Amino acid sequence: MPIKAVIFDWAGTTVDFGCRAPVEVLTAIFAEARVPLDSSESRHAMGLLKRDQIRAILELPRVRQAWEREHGAPPDERAVDQLFADFVPRQLECVRRYSHVIEGVPQAVDKLRRRGIRIGSTTGYTREMLDLILPQAAAQGYSPDVHLTPTDLGNVGRPAPWMLFENMRRLAIYPPTACLKVGDTPSDIEEGRNAGMWTAGVVLSSSECAAGGPEYARERLQAAGAHFLIDMAADVTSLLDRIS
Repeated sequence: MPIKAVIFDWAGTTVDFGCRAPVEVLTAIFAEARVPLDSSESRHAMGLLKRDQIRAILELPRVRQAWEREHGAPPDERAVDQLFADFVPRQLECVRRYSHVIEGVPQAVDKLRRRGIRIGSTTGYTREMLDLILPQAAAQGYSPDVHLTPTDLGNVGRPAPWMLFENMRRLAIYPPTACLKVGDTPSDIEEGRNAGMWTAGVVLSSSECAAGGPEYARERLQAAGAHFLIDMAADVTSLLDRIS
């Protein structure tokens, strides 16, 4: 079956090479809470809804112990709520600086559309955050047909498949095997696999590569179940005939 839709992630895949925006803000808010993060901790669980990512970071054994030492009790949902409240306004400001479309993405999307392929997207950002990126990305030549956030589906994000299913519904494309999910994190790949789609992991622009280098990124994406690995999102066009 030929691919009828390609559904991209945003940060680290089509914009924001290296997924810098969330890392900058996560590093700042944890430092101000007197629990500094190292590079791998600030990138832990990248791709999840940001509240879920904060919760996942707090569950890391070293971070949990450091939090308890500094605050006198293990982190709970109040800690998640406070950190997320600090995260949101800073992230809204930060994404404006890191919304550059990654090289080759507009040209690849043009090639896909010339083959009749529709373009969808999902993200771990909230709707408010993505709405700041959309016009800047469009001005740089990238504008997917559908763009969905966990906010649009009751704050349920990856690795659940609901954003991908809603992309399919809005694009009027089925079955899932006619779709290719492209993303730079294990949660992207898990989202695509849970939806029954083909999946492609992006290596060089990824948060995983920024954390540990290309080989580390490949290992992480393969372990998550990626059907294919590509260097950059622009390389997705090379997969279409192989999948068909």
